[in-house]
Amino acid sequence: MSSTSGWVLAIDTASGINVGLAHDGRPVDSRTETSSRKHVEELMPMIDELLAAHDLSASDLSLIAVGIGPGPFTGLRIGIVTARTLGLVAGVAVRGFGSLDAIAAAWFAGESRPDSPVVVAADARRKELYWAAYDASGIRETGPAVTVPGGLPLLPVGGPGIEVYPEVFADRIAPGAPHRLDAALAAAMIDHLPDTGLEPAYLRKPDAEVPRTRKSALPSTKKLRIAYRQEGR
Repeated sequence: MSSTSGWVLAIDTASGINVGLAHDGRPVDSRTETSSRKHVEELMPMIDELLAAHDLSASDLSLIAVGIGPGPFTGLRIGIVTARTLGLVAGVAVRGFGSLDAIAAAWFAGESRPDSPVVVAADARRKELYWAAYDASGIRETGPAVTVPGGLPLLPVGGPGIEVYPEVFADRIAPGAPHRLDAALAAAMIDHLPDTGLEPAYLRKPDAEVPRTRKSALPSTKKLRIAYRQEGR
């Protein structure tokens, strides 16, 4: 399969903020912010800085690729909306990829390529993990799904989830297993990743819920209650 020619920008906000550039199928540069609470403040400045570092503008891109998760509601929404808006303004095509798929693809393409099935996991908070299982050739067989750490298949594990629960996976972390998504590699390998569309993979309901029952079509503000739960373990 040939690689997309020209410049490709990859954006992923499933675990922190990751932006990366590739040119003619080769990774070039990337930026990472590990905090999951700064998407609004940091994403566009990171993109602008990355493009400026290579004397590029958004209109110079051939493609914008964006991770659709799984991940938290707010982070995914901001990442996907940013990618779609940037593509619309610059006249550049936008396509989605699975965040766990990108980590797995980089793992299987690297020097420490697994020779057996593996699991890629990411923090889902609430003492759970997002995960997907891949066969020995790197093809996704199961997932993505969300479960408690002890519910993952008994396979070697990679991905950001291994940093959150090292005591659970201490004897299953494969040598050379990636700990984070590399956005530059995701941009370089985009033609080898399944095209997921642009619908975010939340896997569970957002933390802001509006009560279903209302006594009046025009309730007072005292009777209308919106419950917010802050995401956390």
